[in-house]
Amino acid sequence: MKTLRAIVIGILIWILGVSAFTLSFFIPVLENLEQQANLVLLIAAIPLVWFGSQQYYKKDTKTHGMWVGITFFGVAAILDALITVPFLVAPQGGSHYVFFTDSGFWLIGGVFITTAILYGHFRGTRDTQRTV
Repeated sequence: MKTLRAIVIGILIWILGVSAFTLSFFIPVLENLEQQANLVLLIAAIPLVWFGSQQYYKKDTKTHGMWVGITFFGVAAILDALITVPFLVAPQGGSHYVFFTDSGFWLIGGVFITTAILYGHFRGTRDTQRTV
């Protein structure tokens, strides 16, 4: 696994995800803006992780998508602990405990991992079809 590459891509995914989450507050569609922001992040995570996986696999063809997804999610979790919670959640009365025990956080983590696994699977299928 090209760990540094996965970490850099994970940081980029996190930046774009937090940006989508934050920007969604400025376009109120739902009554509950926090729920709206979580939904936007959940939806945005799919193309972001898919694109990140695509970039990762340009240099590494052997790593299983599960490890790529876990790395992307791990990077996001670390950055959330260091930046998101102290600067975005805590000022609103939240805490690390509340943030990391929220089911939405783990659902988004599942989306990260599942999307990377699916990308790896479909990439592998596509590569196999080319060589046959």
